[in-house]
Amino acid sequence: MRLLSPQLIAFIAVCKYQTVHGAAEKLHITQTAVTQRIKNLEQTLNSTLFIRSRKGMTLTPEGEALLRYCHAAKELEGETIAQLAGGGEIIERELKISAPSSIMQSRITPACQPILKRYPNLLLHFQVNDVENRQQQLKHGNCDLAIIDSQYLTPEMKYKKLKPEQYILVCPYTWRDRNLMDILRHERIIDFDPSDNITLTYIKHFKLTSEIKTGRLFINDTQQLASLIEQGLGYTTLTQEFAEPLLNKKSLFCLNAHKTLDLTPVLAWFHRSTPPKYFTEIIENIH
Repeated sequence: MRLLSPQLIAFIAVCKYQTVHGAAEKLHITQTAVTQRIKNLEQTLNSTLFIRSRKGMTLTPEGEALLRYCHAAKELEGETIAQLAGGGEIIERELKISAPSSIMQSRITPACQPILKRYPNLLLHFQVNDVENRQQQLKHGNCDLAIIDSQYLTPEMKYKKLKPEQYILVCPYTWRDRNLMDILRHERIIDFDPSDNITLTYIKHFKLTSEIKTGRLFINDTQQLASLIEQGLGYTTLTQEFAEPLLNKKSLFCLNAHKTLDLTPVLAWFHRSTPPKYFTEIIENIH
């Protein structure tokens, strides 16, 4: 049973599959029918919801706002159906959280474990994403909660400041007797990808910029990145929480006298007029 209109259902499908063809296949209707429903919806709202191109359908800001409404409406729809059914129908809820691997491992999954026990029908999607585009995931409705840098907050977003992440400069333990300046001059930085500037920010913060060797190596997996450091291929910054076990087992060594660069992440979401209790509890539990 669905309470959303056919136009909104078509809109959600196009958002998910990014093409009219994909939405039509999913809904088992013709592409013409999908196109007409989207056209009617845009005329009713007097807004352009998509930018059409050969690469597919991209949401406009108005489309992003409507998608957030649809997600909230679908959530309310499930609760309403359950009430109309007299509580006899078990409704499963989905919630998506996007975060970098360090925070996901050290804070989010531990914070959510007791909530999952209290809400057995809650289906949490833990989306590990170490690329700094989580604000776009949130805006496009691909997640419900996201860990982002405060510079990406928009006026429409609600947010909660989390405790700072402390970044340290690390190298292989076998380099422990080497001089810091010698390492900076002759070894490579290894980072997640070209958009990952934490190591460069750290070096700039401590006024070491003029000493570094230019040109970085990249590997888009934090665990593998740490492994490359262990193998002696370079140095990097890691959060102290993530690096601690590797420091303790003496596979990594902390440079620069354990000085930390403290960055404060935020947990962001879009306003919900009547958020479910589990949604509020998750926000309260993540620090």
